[in-house]
Amino acid sequence: MTRTAALTPEHVPAESKPTLDAFTKNIGFTPNMMAAFAQSPIAFNAWATLLGSLSKALDVKTRDSIGLAVSEVNGCNYCLTVHSFTAEHMARLPAADILLARKGHANDPKRDAAVQFARKVIETRGHVADTDLDAVRAAGYTDANAMEIVALVAMYSLTNFFNNVFDPEKDFPAVVPAGSI
Repeated sequence: MTRTAALTPEHVPAESKPTLDAFTKNIGFTPNMMAAFAQSPIAFNAWATLLGSLSKALDVKTRDSIGLAVSEVNGCNYCLTVHSFTAEHMARLPAADILLARKGHANDPKRDAAVQFARKVIETRGHVADTDLDAVRAAGYTDANAMEIVALVAMYSLTNFFNNVFDPEKDFPAVVPAGSI
């Protein structure tokens, strides 16, 4: 059961409207999470700015894999549906790779290091071991890349927490729990 309503276009605050309209145009529809999040122009626009900036970090397969791993740890079913859909249709990840990412891994060794590091960051609340940072560096990531991974973890956690609190109606195909596959 949703805990807050998605706004209809005529009820979107004026400060949120340009951002929401841009997402609607790019995606082709207005996801319920965004229509609900738009109730707070401050939070919604801050998240949208962060999302736009981080869309330049790493590559789309790695970003989507991190989103899947973080959403799995945070138990966000809404984000798992979104990231599973985008991982398949935009990043072109096969179903087995999507499941692997949800479990905190990847077939590609470099991407695997990033996903494992992201999972460590969220599981330890940032209190990673030196060996964790060394592993992501050894895979070829710079300190700047590691910072981008941390920022992605934070951004995905923001939407995970929003969706876990407000439970917007899902508008992407449902996924089954990773543990049951």
